[in-house]
Amino acid sequence: MTVGVGSGGGVTVPSEEELAEYEQERPARRLRPALGRVISVWCAIISVGVLVQVFAPLPQGTQFYLVIFLAAILPITLLCYRGFRVPAFINPFKARSHDDPGMADWILALVALAVCVYPLFDFDGYLERRQAPSALDVAAGAVLLILLLEACRRTTGWVLPAFSLVFIAYAYYGGYLPYTWSLSHQGFNFDAIIAQFTMGTAGFYGTPLTVAASYIVLFTIYGAVLDYSGAGKFFIDLSFAVFKRSRTAPGRTVTMAGFLLGTVSGSGTATAVSLGTVSWPILRRAGYPAEPAGGMLAASGIGAILSPPTLGAAAFIIAEFLQVSYLKVLGFAVIPTLLYYLGILLAIEIDARKHKTSAAETSQDSALRLLLRFGYHFLSLFVIIAFMAVDVPPFKAVVYAVIIQFGLSFLDREHRLTGKPLFKALAQGTRSVLPVAATCATAGVIVAVTTQTGLGLNLAEIIVDAARGLTDNHTVVLILTVLLSGFAVLILGLAVPVTASFIIAAVIIAPALINLGVTRPEAYMFIFYYAVLSEVSPPTALAAVATSAITGGKVIPTMWQAWKYTLPAFLVPFAFVLTDNGAHLLGQGSFVGMVWTTVVSMLAVAALAVVTGGWVFVRATWLERAICVPAAALLLYLAPVTITAGICLLLVAVVINLVRRQRQTSAEEGTLAS
Repeated sequence: MTVGVGSGGGVTVPSEEELAEYEQERPARRLRPALGRVISVWCAIISVGVLVQVFAPLPQGTQFYLVIFLAAILPITLLCYRGFRVPAFINPFKARSHDDPGMADWILALVALAVCVYPLFDFDGYLERRQAPSALDVAAGAVLLILLLEACRRTTGWVLPAFSLVFIAYAYYGGYLPYTWSLSHQGFNFDAIIAQFTMGTAGFYGTPLTVAASYIVLFTIYGAVLDYSGAGKFFIDLSFAVFKRSRTAPGRTVTMAGFLLGTVSGSGTATAVSLGTVSWPILRRAGYPAEPAGGMLAASGIGAILSPPTLGAAAFIIAEFLQVSYLKVLGFAVIPTLLYYLGILLAIEIDARKHKTSAAETSQDSALRLLLRFGYHFLSLFVIIAFMAVDVPPFKAVVYAVIIQFGLSFLDREHRLTGKPLFKALAQGTRSVLPVAATCATAGVIVAVTTQTGLGLNLAEIIVDAARGLTDNHTVVLILTVLLSGFAVLILGLAVPVTASFIIAAVIIAPALINLGVTRPEAYMFIFYYAVLSEVSPPTALAAVATSAITGGKVIPTMWQAWKYTLPAFLVPFAFVLTDNGAHLLGQGSFVGMVWTTVVSMLAVAALAVVTGGWVFVRATWLERAICVPAAALLLYLAPVTITAGICLLLVAVVINLVRRQRQTSAEEGTLAS
């Protein structure tokens, strides 16, 4: 698609194939047009079925629907994603316009369809045989397991399937471990393991796939409808029209556009790529070096999936795990989102001064004119929040939003969702969920084994015992456990997608935090933020790699610049779990408590900006930056004594910098006078 920037023309946004190269999921095949249309028709039918299911659910229940959903999704996943990636220099498809599945892929797809629909022929009897599955049940379940692992490998890489195999081996061989070991259990035979995966509600058809089939797919359909109705173009145009004539305007524009565009995309990396293609020429014209610009773009893209009103796919799983409304989860994210964007805006202010950037004219249209003409694109977003506020389930609220956005599309002649555009939007909605569905179904292996063996509680005890082996002080034990947990989630997130890393960490790491008195919302939100932030964490930092390819900057420096912009998001979550007042930052407790913790946390974010940016009124010295490190940490602890100490340290750094600025000004005036 083309995204116009004012009246000066349009800027070409990468195609879906180009965007896929920078996604955490592997790129899909480039199918022959005829086969592509067949797949699109199938995907559009799935989208319609998903929408209908919201208001006319199947009488057989949720698990029956999940079996049908997986039967519809798994075969086309095996067709749309290639089995083995051929090296680029010998890739026979490199110069071809298509990359159709081979005979083996078609056979796998047909087998996948057969084993998925197998339970439907006698569904009640199938469930009743859970304690004593037949040989055919086990065989079909084993084949389904293999095909799911292969689909996950094709879409996200080998790491999650490898994790799953390790867990399966643990379920089978755990009974041979010495009974004195914390990780030992009674052991399970292969039939019991497969039955847990396929016949229970904690395996393939557990919470992760339930969320994918009832929440995530609806939001991907909504995002596609938004995109095809012109909302993405409007959001970028509006961002470029709001900020025009100041040296910080280009950076602010990128931040705002990333936030708005993320509502459509739902992916941090894809948002960063789309945004970078449009805005990098403007950032370069304003004087931004390639690496800081790439870091800013990556941070802005990731911020979109940390922020209401959509958040990332893992947020739906949080709601399911906590058994709270999705609106409640949105409430958890409001204050952390404000702090995240405050950190980015402060970094933009500092970089504008350090790099001596200038204003860059970006649009001839006024923001008011764009709002009056296309502001209706915000309506469907508000509708989702409004419906959820009156206790309408989110899956119904998003369908209402889809219907409203469809109607509103007819206000724009260029983006009316008539036959072909509507068909493309419906097809794209399901195509977008294929990797997520494969990931969620495969993650069910880990959830099932953890539930079946009690592994989550055992690992939680091991983590806590390791910390207690160093000290008996409860506070220090909690700090060590939180540090270990954050590091573990980051490392896990480097290898697997956000949704998968959250699910794994939620069942393994969250119990350790909860055992030490951390509430479940605080533990899950801590894990959620660190799972998302793995996309900007060295050494992989997928979002930063993508933006460095656009700006031409060096990859590693771009990663560190992205880390600089996102640092508050790394440290603020520690306040959730380490301090008694941290719950206020998740919108819990009194209004006064939320206000004062937010203000104090803003001061901490400002101190962090000094540390990473090296600027207050003038360029900060290493002493001033060093003073701000403990100042930020003390402020984030959110206790009266530490807040007082933190403010004092921050004031010392500010006063030193202010005195230096006055001396520099006096020296410059003296030089001019002479």
